[in-house]
Amino acid sequence: FICCLAVSDMLVSISNLAEMLFMLLLEHGVLVMRPSIVRHMDSVIDMLICSSVVSSLSFLGVIAIDRYITIFYALRYHSIMTLQRAVVTMASVWLASTISSTILITYFRSNTILLCLIGFFLFMLVLMLVLYIHMFALARHHLHSISSQQKPPTAHRGGSLKGAVTLTILLGVFFICWGPFFFHLILIVTCPTNPFCTCFFSYFNLFLILIICNSVI
Repeated sequence: FICCLAVSDMLVSISNLAEMLFMLLLEHGVLVMRPSIVRHMDSVIDMLICSSVVSSLSFLGVIAIDRYITIFYALRYHSIMTLQRAVVTMASVWLASTISSTILITYFRSNTILLCLIGFFLFMLVLMLVLYIHMFALARHHLHSISSQQKPPTAHRGGSLKGAVTLTILLGVFFICWGPFFFHLILIVTCPTNPFCTCFFSYFNLFLILIICNSVI
């Protein structure tokens, strides 16, 4: 799952780089193509970017679920997460990402499609939030139990603090890097002509950079 996440994040960066180089070559006259071919190439690159972004989000959720099973069902982990199920999960994520990105690029002007994408992000955010907080609560409980059994009891604040910092980094980076982009989509649906929204739209390239930063992190 981590390897798949790495591949997704690499694709996010590579596809954005490919789009930038493609546009620069066209702008400076190095590449000369008919407008129809340019539009087709642009759609293909956009689909690759969208597919890699969706798969990256999906694998973050899958890794959270896998960690949850590891902690709460440790003895049954290998019977729950078999190699076959892992392969099916990975193949399903890649397939679903490709199909959904094709639909998204084809009907990107539809508010329904944008709402589906926003719903997907919120679902992933809530899923990760619930799973990681539950895991953190269990870790704190274990630390408390261990310290209470020791004589004299030892403080467990350091371990809890480390867990809290790790949790904050995981969810904080996710929200900071992805939040502005999806807030942009929400504004497109709710107030496309409002002056504040129009001003916010002008920072779209910055939101894309933040997504690439998430991949780097």
